[in-house]
Amino acid sequence: MPQLDTSTWTITILSMIMTLFIMFQLKISKYNFPKDPESKLMNLSKTMLPWEKKWTKIYSPLSLPLH
Repeated sequence: MPQLDTSTWTITILSMIMTLFIMFQLKISKYNFPKDPESKLMNLSKTMLPWEKKWTKIYSPLSLPLH
């Protein structure tokens, strides 16, 4: 029974891995990935509370006229 020659296996396996890596990189490079997420200013609609709907004037003690 003849012996299996394994001397070329190393270069074959290494070249196969390199080829797969290069093909994978090329395939991935075709995609457009979004950039880093940035904080977006969002206009949050603030709900009005019952006491915010009514306009009231608040007097500061310092702004009152002197008696």
